[in-house]
Amino acid sequence: MAVYKVKVATGDISAAGTINCISITLVGSAGESSRTTISCSLRPGTEKLLTVRCARDLGPIVLVRLHKWRLFLEDAWFCRHVQVTAPDGTLYRFPCYLWLEGVTTVEVREGSGKKLVDDELELLKEHRRKELKARQEAYQWKNFAEGWPRCLKVDSVLELDSNVQFSCVRATNFTGLLIFQGATHLLSGFLLRPSSWRSLDEMRSIFSRTQGREIGGFLLGPPKKS
Repeated sequence: MAVYKVKVATGDISAAGTINCISITLVGSAGESSRTTISCSLRPGTEKLLTVRCARDLGPIVLVRLHKWRLFLEDAWFCRHVQVTAPDGTLYRFPCYLWLEGVTTVEVREGSGKKLVDDELELLKEHRRKELKARQEAYQWKNFAEGWPRCLKVDSVLELDSNVQFSCVRATNFTGLLIFQGATHLLSGFLLRPSSWRSLDEMRSIFSRTQGREIGGFLLGPPKKS
């Protein structure tokens, strides 16, 4: 009997936890474990400890599979990382930092930063092929207009995977900054100006008023002294 100690960390960002069921499969060079349930309730910023028992040693752990399924309501889960301690004390780290949505299985490689030529196992080579195919299907190009650079083949950013969209916090920051800058320029006379600028110094005086302030996590430095 080989006993593996597993630690699964949920992200501490908003709504990172889930009430959907999460399970894990350990994949080693000499075999893989059976699917083991982690939990059906994970809270943000927490770490779940569990034990995975196998009939024999799996060899070096090269992948972990995270399985997510639901009984009723969909509730996405953000996994920060997984750590596996083998029976001989070897610690394997699997950085994830991904949202898992819907009924899905995600394979996460051991985080040793290997190149393609370092993959000796066919299992790891196949993982790279599947990952490349998935990216090619997710990110395709289209022509926006004749003579323009090509852009992603989507009608809206909402069609993109959640893992490549801006987070709600970042999107709010950009929106807040845009509103703040627009209001500042309107009040300072930059927008809706009925006449031409009288001098370059007049433009400098207006733009210098927007500097040295912070909004939505963005710091605008003070004007440089001449």
